[in-house]
Amino acid sequence: MNKIRIIGGNQLKGSIPISGAKNAALPLLCASLLSEEALTLHNVPYLADIITINRLLMQLGVSIDMQERKNDSYGQGQRGYGHSVKLSAANITSQIAPYELVRTMRASFWVLGPLLARFGKAQVSLPGGCAIGARAVDLHLKGLELLGAKIELEGGYVHAHCNGRLKGAEVQFEKVSVGATIHILMAACLAEGTTIIGNAAREPEITDLANCLTKMGAKISGIGSDRLIIEGVEKLHAAEHQVIADRIEAGTYATAAAITKGEIDLLGVEHNILAAVIEKYSECGVEFTELPATSGNQGGIRVNGSKNNLIGKDVMTQPFPGFPTDMQAQFMALMTVAEGASMITETIFENRFMHVPELSRMGANINVHGSSALVRHASHLNGAEVMATDLRASVSLVLAALAAKGETQIHRVYHLDRGYEALEEKLTACGAVIERLV
Repeated sequence: MNKIRIIGGNQLKGSIPISGAKNAALPLLCASLLSEEALTLHNVPYLADIITINRLLMQLGVSIDMQERKNDSYGQGQRGYGHSVKLSAANITSQIAPYELVRTMRASFWVLGPLLARFGKAQVSLPGGCAIGARAVDLHLKGLELLGAKIELEGGYVHAHCNGRLKGAEVQFEKVSVGATIHILMAACLAEGTTIIGNAAREPEITDLANCLTKMGAKISGIGSDRLIIEGVEKLHAAEHQVIADRIEAGTYATAAAITKGEIDLLGVEHNILAAVIEKYSECGVEFTELPATSGNQGGIRVNGSKNNLIGKDVMTQPFPGFPTDMQAQFMALMTVAEGASMITETIFENRFMHVPELSRMGANINVHGSSALVRHASHLNGAEVMATDLRASVSLVLAALAAKGETQIHRVYHLDRGYEALEEKLTACGAVIERLV
């Protein structure tokens, strides 16, 4: 099994083009099922999760043409810097999403709503458990039932059908759910009448989905707010859309600059989608400068971790626009080398401190108390053999290894391939000593 070897201690300097957001691309790919006309997406990252969802869509009958981007405004012509994907769902041959594909990635469950909305029936496997918490699909199913779906659970599958079109309804979520908001938003586009989604998640990836659906002919108002209003239409049409930059990837490389006391330009990402991370990191002493777009590039953000000593600060994960749960592990790695102490509280998912024992193996001083972790300054981190447990935990170990003395080997790095495009190449370009070992 592959592992990554890192020799720490180098001050990273350079620029990194930020890939398209995986968490935006996945629902956008599923949205192709809503129309018999083609959907063309640009800046799609080449990741294991993207491959998985494409395999599922092709099994359902979607025709997919993926082309690697030949060049871009950063002068890159290599793999790992975005693809264009043309999807045609004109000839769907199945409304069944099997266990062997859905179990490997929870986002596959999103095909249920579009299939049901367009064809009036769908059979989709329940997703498997998750290392960072149960993340049940109850809110998804309750929302679809409010839209008129008849749902039965049998043999680990969701059997859903409706008589004619789904019907618009008011869907008030009892708690904020990104996945459920995405699911009901897609299904409601083809429902008869008006759907109101209350307590909707506000993540930029949902805004990106809503903007793409609008290009396809959907009628959506309240985009970016916690109250979405969808006027259902009979059909959607062809559209072309560019996936937004990945704010979590950008935050991760901002952490790499800070933890190595380096300076990295994050190209192609806008300040507003990273605001909560920038605010917290600035409190810790990291400096950020906006890079204006010019005719030669898309602009971005410069991150400088060399001017000030890192200071420990408390943080609590929250739904957008709060501090993202997907940056919690990276921030914890940063706090291990910050002066003073930091209290990190996780409010979104349970079981999301599994990186703590591995960071501790590297010399980190962390004590977990329920949903909070107290991180005290470690004089230095040491390289060690560690094991990744999930996507963000694995990249926190990469970050710690970049700052550690000596060699670190990270096992089970297949997690990284789910969410980070060309990670070794991007870090190597900034001076990191990192390689993948087979």
